[in-house]
Amino acid sequence: MTSHSDGFGGRAGRYVRQPTGYSAFIPRPLPPDPPLDTTGEIQAALSRADIALGRLDGSVQTIPDPDVFVLMYVRKEAVLSSRIEGMQSTLLDVLAAEAQFLSPTHPGDVDEVINYVNAMNYGLERLRDLPVSVRLIREIHQRLFHDVRGSHLTPGELRTSQNWIGPAGCTLNEATFVPPPPHLVPEALGDLKLFLHSKDGLPMLLKVGLAHAQFEAIHPFLDGNGRTGRLLINFLLTESDVLRLPVLYLSRYFERRRQEYYDRLLAVTDRGDWEGWILFFLRGVAEVSEEAAETARHILLLREDHRRVITETFGRATANGHIVLEHLYERPMITVNAVSQLTGASYPAANQLVARLADCGILSEKTGRVRNRIFTYQGYIDLFDEDARRAGAQ
Repeated sequence: MTSHSDGFGGRAGRYVRQPTGYSAFIPRPLPPDPPLDTTGEIQAALSRADIALGRLDGSVQTIPDPDVFVLMYVRKEAVLSSRIEGMQSTLLDVLAAEAQFLSPTHPGDVDEVINYVNAMNYGLERLRDLPVSVRLIREIHQRLFHDVRGSHLTPGELRTSQNWIGPAGCTLNEATFVPPPPHLVPEALGDLKLFLHSKDGLPMLLKVGLAHAQFEAIHPFLDGNGRTGRLLINFLLTESDVLRLPVLYLSRYFERRRQEYYDRLLAVTDRGDWEGWILFFLRGVAEVSEEAAETARHILLLREDHRRVITETFGRATANGHIVLEHLYERPMITVNAVSQLTGASYPAANQLVARLADCGILSEKTGRVRNRIFTYQGYIDLFDEDARRAGAQ
């Protein structure tokens, strides 16, 4: 439990005691006042993050048809962002669900992770016509909860009741953090939108970091605020052309340091420590950007190697081998029937093609069955899936 005195005033906002006795946080509009101190460590961290993001953007653009590869970056972000909220689905679960290969023992939350992927893709499409706004945020939130657990909690609608954050079973008076009362949410989101689109000369990465923390402080929905706020990061980066494609899976950094992530956000509302949060955020952007750029480099090497193998060894099946390979970068789980439909080859010919892809190490059979076999492009999946890499090492 965190105790807040009535009317506490701070740099990020103030706690105001409500009629029923609990204190709710009322955020101050951005930017912070006094202004953010961008000297010293923050200046160095901003420079590193800017350089790393630029290299990431350039690295992805070197991949032929980069749009095909973006989906795996988005899936990874979806898995890790959802894991922060306690969900258990892995990247393999998501890929299997998308391909309709799920086993009866699959995690029940996989549809929620797929909704995250869909919400990301929908939001990026909407950004062509609609700027980041309260309307877009509501539309994204609605897609997060489409036909899944929590769909009864008015998805896409700003909350009309008080919510709070704290240990399971805690009351409002025992909560770690209580966001603003519902009647103040529209105004707070309106202020956030004005900040995002203001011409104040603040570096975009700083604006994005400030906006994420502010959104989490407002907590405008009954559920799903964390995932929506993390989606907002990618939308703001792509809208501002800091990144041309959504390949920053920043939730990896937050998930690795989950407690510090929560503590840094709470330190903003409790102590006005914007600098501590921004430094944490910028270091995450740099770290994940460098890693994601390395992933892009490995994708290019993997693609070139496997294209060479197919060209040099598949003979008359070369063309169909390349067709299957390019498909695997978007959908890295496949069956013989799917290969037959994709290439137009007969089932026996498709079966032979799959066997050749498996013999040269491109495909791996995962079921151990004679019939209804499922194959994965494991080398590609492993570039994104730490769970799969750890399982393979055991």
